[in-house]
Amino acid sequence: MASTSTPLTLPVLPLDDEVVLPGMVVPFDLSDTDVRAAVEAAQAAARSSGSGSKPQVLLVPRIDGTYAATGVLGTVEQVGRLSDGDPGALIRGRGRVRIGAGTTGPGAALWVEGLKVDETVPEPLPGAVAELVKEYKALATSWLKKRGAWQVVDRVQQIEDVSALADNSGYSPFLSTGQKIQLLETDDPAARLKLATEQLREHLAEQDVAESIAKDVQEGVDKQQREFLLRRQLDAVRKELRELNGDSKDSAEESDDYRTRVEAADLPENVREAALKEVDKLERSSDQSPEGSWIRTWLDTVLELPWNERTDDGASEYDIKGAQNVLDAEHAGLQDVKERITEYLAVRKRRADRGLGVVGGRRGGAVLALVGPPGVGKTSLGESVAHAMGRKFVRVALGGVRDEAEIRGHRRTYVGALPGRIVRAIKEAGSMNPVVLLDEIDKVGSDFRGDPAAALLEVLDPAQNHTFRDHYLEVELDLSDVVFLATANVLEAIPEALLDRMELVRLDGYTEDEKVVIARDHLLPRQLERAGLEKDEVALDESALRKLAGEYTREAGVRNLERSVARLLRKVAAQHELGDRELPFTVTDEDLRGLIGRPHHVPESAQDPAERRTAVPGVATGLAVTGAGGDVLFVEASLADPETGASGLTLTGQLGDVMKESAQIALSFLRSHGAELELPVGDLKERGVHVHFPAGAVPKDGPSAGVTLTTALASLLSGRLVRTDVAMTGEVSLTGRVLPIGGVKQKLLAAHRAGITTVIIPKRNEADLDDVPAEILEKLDVHPVTDVRQVLELALTEAEVRVPAAA
Repeated sequence: MASTSTPLTLPVLPLDDEVVLPGMVVPFDLSDTDVRAAVEAAQAAARSSGSGSKPQVLLVPRIDGTYAATGVLGTVEQVGRLSDGDPGALIRGRGRVRIGAGTTGPGAALWVEGLKVDETVPEPLPGAVAELVKEYKALATSWLKKRGAWQVVDRVQQIEDVSALADNSGYSPFLSTGQKIQLLETDDPAARLKLATEQLREHLAEQDVAESIAKDVQEGVDKQQREFLLRRQLDAVRKELRELNGDSKDSAEESDDYRTRVEAADLPENVREAALKEVDKLERSSDQSPEGSWIRTWLDTVLELPWNERTDDGASEYDIKGAQNVLDAEHAGLQDVKERITEYLAVRKRRADRGLGVVGGRRGGAVLALVGPPGVGKTSLGESVAHAMGRKFVRVALGGVRDEAEIRGHRRTYVGALPGRIVRAIKEAGSMNPVVLLDEIDKVGSDFRGDPAAALLEVLDPAQNHTFRDHYLEVELDLSDVVFLATANVLEAIPEALLDRMELVRLDGYTEDEKVVIARDHLLPRQLERAGLEKDEVALDESALRKLAGEYTREAGVRNLERSVARLLRKVAAQHELGDRELPFTVTDEDLRGLIGRPHHVPESAQDPAERRTAVPGVATGLAVTGAGGDVLFVEASLADPETGASGLTLTGQLGDVMKESAQIALSFLRSHGAELELPVGDLKERGVHVHFPAGAVPKDGPSAGVTLTTALASLLSGRLVRTDVAMTGEVSLTGRVLPIGGVKQKLLAAHRAGITTVIIPKRNEADLDDVPAEILEKLDVHPVTDVRQVLELALTEAEVRVPAAA
C-alpha cells in the first residue's frame, strides 16, 4: 500500500493543461517565465546545500488556474539547448508528492512543502496484481504494434515494477488531462494499474469500432466508384448497340414519353401532380435503378385507371320501368332487393334532374349486403343489377382472403407490389361507377397479415369512400359512385362494424311455386343447351318440376334442383342415343322414379301414420335456421326405466350451451307446473330424462327450440301424441312465457317444404309474417301464442286411451 513520508520543500513548476507522471523524461522551454524561475530556484537551492545533488522541482498540473493536490518530484537532468535552438531543461519525474502549505525560498519561484508518497508493492506480487500486469502488457503491446512502435514493445515488457508500469501510460497520447490527473492522484500502485488497464482497454475498443467504420466507408466509396465506371461503360455499350440497331430512344426520351402521356391524360389535379413528381424521379434515376422500374409500373397503373370515365345511367331519360322489367325477367322472386335497386335508380334519376349529382364531394352510390342461404341467386343477382342499370359488372371473390394487402394493396417498396382488389376491379371495369360484387364477404379470414374485413371499412362506408386511398397508389380514389353488392350466407360471421356500413337485404329462399317458375324459365333452357338437346325435343311437365322441387330436393335455393334437372336430361339423352327413347318426349311426375330413382324427401303427412316420427309420445317437430336456410328439427325425449336407477337430464345431438339451457328450463317448468297441466311429474324426479336431437352429427344451438322441448317432454309424460302436421318455434321462459325468436320467414318456408300445415310462433313475432309470401301464408295455419299452455293445447292430440310414459 502507498504511504506518505519524507517531508520536502521544493519550488513549483506549474504545468498548464499537461501532466507528467513519475518515470517520464520531459523537455521544458526555459523561455517560459514559470519554468525558468522554478529551474533557477532549484539550482540555487542545490548550490547552497553543497551536497552536489541534482536540482529538484515540483511538477504540478494547473487546470484553469487551480493547482492539483498531488505533484511529481522532478530532477533537472540537463540544461542546454533544445532541438530548435531555444534554451531548455530536461526534467525526469521521480515520485509523487502530496502538496502541503506554501513557504519561502530563493528565487522568484513559488515554494511549497510536501510529503513524498511511498509507492512500494509487496513481493512477491499477489495473484490478482500479477494477472493485471500481464493483461496491461498484452493490451499495451497490441496498441504499440498497431502504431508500429516495435522498439517500445520490448521496453514495456521489461518493466516489472507495478508503479512504474502504471505510470508508463502517461506517454499515451489518447489520454485526456483529466484521465492523467486521475492516474496521478491514485496513490495505490495496484489501483493505478487497474485504472490504466481500463483506460487502455476502452481506447482499443473505440479504435476497433472506428477502424470498422472507416473500412466500411472505404468499401462503400470503392463500390460506388466501381459502379459509376461500370455504368458509364454500360451506357457507352448501349449507345453503340442502339446506333447499330437504328434505335435512338434512351432513358431521357422514355421519361419525356411518360411526361407527355401524363399531361395528355384526363387526370384529377391531385393525381396529375403526384404523377409528374414520379416522372421527375424517373428522369433522375438510372436505367438499372430498381426505383425506375417501380416508378414505370406505378405510372402505367395510374394511366390505365379510368379516373373520369363513367357509364351514363342517371340521365333523366333513363327508363326505370325498363330496369324493373330486366330484373323481373332475369330473376323470379327476390322482391326486396328488386325494390331496393328500383328505389336507388329512381332517386338517382331525380338527383340528376335537379343537378344534385355531387353533394359534398360524394356521389350517390349504394352499399347493399345480400344475406341468404346458398343457391338463392345472390351472385347472379349482381350481374342482373348491372344489366338493369346499364353499368359494367365486376366480381371480387373474397372467400378465404386473409391478407389485408389484397384489399388495400401493397406498399410500392415491396417486390412484386400490386394495387388492391378494389383498384384492380375499377381498372378492369374501365369505369368509375361499376357494380362491384364482393362475393362471400362472410368467408374473409384474418391472421398475422392483418384483417381484410377491417380494410373494407373505408371501402364500404358511403361517408368515407369518396377519398379511398390504396397503399400502392397513395392518391385518393373516389368510390362514392360505385354500387357495392356484398353477399354472405351467415349474417353473424360479418363483423358488426362492417355490417353497420351496409344496408341489409335478406334473401330467405324460394317458395315451391317460385322454384317451379325458375326451373321452367331459367334452369331448363340452360341445361337443355348443356345436354345438347333442343327445346322441342324434351319438355318437363309442371307436375314433374313441382315434384322435383318438393320431394327430390329440399333446399332454400335452386342448385340441387338444377342438378336434378341436368341429371334428368342427361338420362333422357343417353336413352335416346342407346335407342331406348324416342324424341320428342315430355317428362311427367310419373316418369321421374324410372329416370332418376325414388324421391329423397317425403313429407311427414304423406307417410304411413305408423311410420311417422311423431307416431310415439315424446317426439315433437321444431323449426330451425341453418347456413343453408330454414330446416325442420325433430326432438325426441324418453324416460329411463326405474330399475336402472338413472336420474337427471341427459342431452345428446351436439348441442350448444344455449340449447342445453333451454332443455333445463323446459324440464324445470314442467316440474313446477306439472299438477296444473295434469302431468305425472313424479316420474321426472325418480327416473332419468334423455333428450336427443337428430341428426347427431350436426351441431345445433339457439333458444328457439324451447317450446319444442317443452312439448316433447309434456307428450312423453302425458302419453299424448304430438300432431304430425304441427311444427313450432319459440323460446320458453321459466314461467311458461313464449318469447320471440329470429328467422320466422325462413322457418315458415322450411315448414311449407316439409309438408307442415300448422305452425306455432311467438305472438311478438306476428309482425314478421308481413315478410312471408302470401301464397305460403294461405297454405299454412299460423298460430301466434304467448304462453306454453296454448302450445300444448294446439300441438297435443286428445288420446282416447292414455299411453303410459314410455321408457
